[in-house]
Amino acid sequence: MSQTHHLEATPDTVAWGYLDARREPALEIDSGDEVTIDTISGEPWDLPPGERGVLPDHKAVLDAQRKESGEGVHHLTGPVYVRGAKPGDVLQVEVLEATPRQDWGFCQILPLKGILPHEFTDYQTQHIAIDRDRGMAVTPWGVEFELDPFFGIMAVAPPPAWGRLSSPVPWAFGGNLDNKELKPGSTLYLPVFNDGALFSAGDGHGRQGDGEVCIDALETALTGRFRLTVRKDLGYTQPFAETETHLIAMGLADDLDAAAADTVRQMVSHITARSDMDRNQAYMMCSLVGDLHITQVVDGNKGVHMLYDKRYL
Repeated sequence: MSQTHHLEATPDTVAWGYLDARREPALEIDSGDEVTIDTISGEPWDLPPGERGVLPDHKAVLDAQRKESGEGVHHLTGPVYVRGAKPGDVLQVEVLEATPRQDWGFCQILPLKGILPHEFTDYQTQHIAIDRDRGMAVTPWGVEFELDPFFGIMAVAPPPAWGRLSSPVPWAFGGNLDNKELKPGSTLYLPVFNDGALFSAGDGHGRQGDGEVCIDALETALTGRFRLTVRKDLGYTQPFAETETHLIAMGLADDLDAAAADTVRQMVSHITARSDMDRNQAYMMCSLVGDLHITQVVDGNKGVHMLYDKRYL
């Protein structure tokens, strides 16, 4: 019988800016269990004036000087050890909930970041109000928009030989995918590289447009609820996702053309595995009904994803 767990954000459970297979598990669960994970978002210079509205656990993590910071900027809660997971397996991550924990978020223009770093040099942090009851956000300049929360980072631990990796760059183990389609109701599949998989989540977004062009989305603290299941029957070597209605292939590369090609290649493979179509037919179907999106262009490896409606399987 599956169980439910809660992993809070504390100085002992939050890694600051990196992913590493050598981190000790913060929680152990059985395959198929649900886990609620609290996350935080933002460095000291990102917090609102006077630290108004800052969560106590966020302050505790920031104040923990013994915490070693990595080269990245993300706070990652975890890792969760899933019993039975072995290298070569796939971790099935069902995203059940993603809920804002606070009434504010932020967006930034930062030095040498974003897709137009030399055109936007008026560096700033803008704090954006979040109305959790209404599910809305409002910018300081008065534009209101709907919340659409998701986790920018969901990851298993990288291969041990890769050592400690900075959090911004997405890789085969997931990480900073920044794919807004990975919201509640989606299922993400991540190849496993270590015993227990070692799942972490962070980089909460209240909303993001495809591309995340200035470097930030609506960065905020989220609570997520996930069901983590070990799959030994899939053999995926790259992140892949699906919803009730769509398959979602994701390509990652330092070049958008290469990322797009990888995405289409993956989708062709998934279509042929789930239908009676051959590769040529699947390739043509990708062109007929598949939709390519630029996931993000600002995280080292660029991301492209394709949505393919399951009706056409």
